[in-house]
Amino acid sequence: MQVTHSFLDRIYEFLSRRVAYHLLFWLVVYSTLLFLDYGQNQNVGLALANESITLVFYLLIAYTNLLYLIPRWMRKSIPMYLLLLIGFSVLITPIQVLTLFLLLSGYVNFQAALIQQQPLFLLGNISLALLTTVLHIIMDWWRYQQEKKELITRTMESELRLLKSQINPHFLFNTLNNLYALTLKKSDLAPEIVLKLSEIMRYMLYECNEQQVLLSKEIQYLNNYLDLERLRQPEGASIQFEVEGQVSHQLIAPLLLVPFVENSFKHGLNHQINGGGYVHLKLEVAFDQLVFVIENAKSGHLPAVSFNRSGGIGLVNVRQRLQLLYPDRYHLEIKDEPNLYRVSLYLDLEKT
Repeated sequence: MQVTHSFLDRIYEFLSRRVAYHLLFWLVVYSTLLFLDYGQNQNVGLALANESITLVFYLLIAYTNLLYLIPRWMRKSIPMYLLLLIGFSVLITPIQVLTLFLLLSGYVNFQAALIQQQPLFLLGNISLALLTTVLHIIMDWWRYQQEKKELITRTMESELRLLKSQINPHFLFNTLNNLYALTLKKSDLAPEIVLKLSEIMRYMLYECNEQQVLLSKEIQYLNNYLDLERLRQPEGASIQFEVEGQVSHQLIAPLLLVPFVENSFKHGLNHQINGGGYVHLKLEVAFDQLVFVIENAKSGHLPAVSFNRSGGIGLVNVRQRLQLLYPDRYHLEIKDEPNLYRVSLYLDLEKT
């Protein structure tokens, strides 16, 4: 399947070149002319000579149109352009007929038919000229769409790099603050903390440079993050993470879920003065769809959670990442109440 796809890509790339599709076009035109001429006269030599001359005049009309009339006159004045195009076709047609007439010396019947069919030659020349105009417009539109698509892709990549550059330093500083708080307590769990911190940093600095990572690695990152938070939070705080479904080869954008988790602690559990707060996460995978729900307790005396704070990536940027990476493939629900805050994300995943 991969070989077939690669072969089709190479064919598409070849046919996208100007020389290639021009040659293909004229090959089709010439083959059609030969087929029609031979079907009418049953003379291979005569058909080859006749249609070769016709093709030369078609080439003259087409490339005069493409290289001179369209770039010089079409954008200035369409009526003038059409007048010049038709006028050139009218001028070329008698020369074409005379050339064929001389070629057919000795074929009196063909010469007589040729004189009678001059209006058909004129119609054919005008039709070809207009056809090249239409094809030129179509190809210009196609090239514009390709350039637009490439520009959008470059813009998306640039925005994603910017968003990642905003994410990584923030999480690094947040994790170091956690480690600092625990070292002040002279915790015996320092080796475990350092190990989890090293895993977090490795993930952020190296693996997050990819467009997508394995969902299992993102889950491991969340587990490490939550373990550090469990060590830092006071007793009585409830931090739970439940994973359901088969997590195997699904892919996800790196650090896509972490901002929601970080905000749950920043604006929720960290403000529970009397303890007893909670952050509960549930991640479910079914048929390559991810459902991620995170809920945290809130203090009723605090203002509503704001994701647009300085130093964080903000809900606006989370939505932007989702829109850039998963257009029409996600649904985000946010429930903000006096005593709880819940985020539900539904996401269509890809497989390796």
